[in-house]
Amino acid sequence: MKIQDFLQPQAVVAELTGTTAAEVLAELCRPVAQANGLDAARLVQVLLDRERLGSTGVGDGVAIPHGKLPGLPALVAIFGRSRAGVEYRAADGKPAKLFFALFAPENSAGVHLKALSRVSRIFRVPALREAILAATSAEEIHRLILAEDARD
Repeated sequence: MKIQDFLQPQAVVAELTGTTAAEVLAELCRPVAQANGLDAARLVQVLLDRERLGSTGVGDGVAIPHGKLPGLPALVAIFGRSRAGVEYRAADGKPAKLFFALFAPENSAGVHLKALSRVSRIFRVPALREAILAATSAEEIHRLILAEDARD
């Protein structure tokens, strides 16, 4: 599984403006909902429900909010960057700046876990995180993510 299989170029938000975790999650969910004919409020609720189990802030400024959604036909992803950063209860205490949200069909544990693993792996690379923070466009961010993912 490659990230290009589930992250479309139009699913990258170069400048998130939310100042709280809930605002950022809502901002990420709107384009996903619009592109897939889904209810944005329901998507936000799925992510917030997952956050109640434990923060998906993995550290080093990265958060991977995710959840499962009944009736979703395939894995859906969106990436967003917050240059200012948002408090996200990460284990290292650092604000999250890079958000990679994943929505998986309800009965797709294998696909969901593979996608989480893949995303987690590439965002451990400090040079990728730095390049994304310095990128000037959503298109450049998308290219950076796919190029790092292709190294494996």
